[in-house]
Amino acid sequence: MMELIFALAVGVLTASGVWLLLRPRTFQVIIGLSLLSYAVNLFIFGMGRLRVGAAPVLGNSEAIDPALYADPLPQALVLTAIVISFATTALFLVVLLASRGLTGTDHVDGREDGQ
Repeated sequence: MMELIFALAVGVLTASGVWLLLRPRTFQVIIGLSLLSYAVNLFIFGMGRLRVGAAPVLGNSEAIDPALYADPLPQALVLTAIVISFATTALFLVVLLASRGLTGTDHVDGREDGQ
């Protein structure tokens, strides 16, 4: 059941992100990119096995069943991706504000409808 909810969350985030990417306003495109980045982060996080209450690191060097432990690599990758996506979103917002100041509109093509 947890996998179904997780897959639905990734699917909804991806679909919403793609829909917002196709919108004509720049702010909606930036939000769409953010939602896609969240979907990719959840997908990578899910690849490390969805385990509740499992230790992320192996304790000793005896014969161990790795299925009982969570994989720490996807967690580290997602943490790095969160920092990078935050910085990228901040950069996009600065570019959006500069573009709006220069053109007077926030449309992706720089024109309002009907011009």
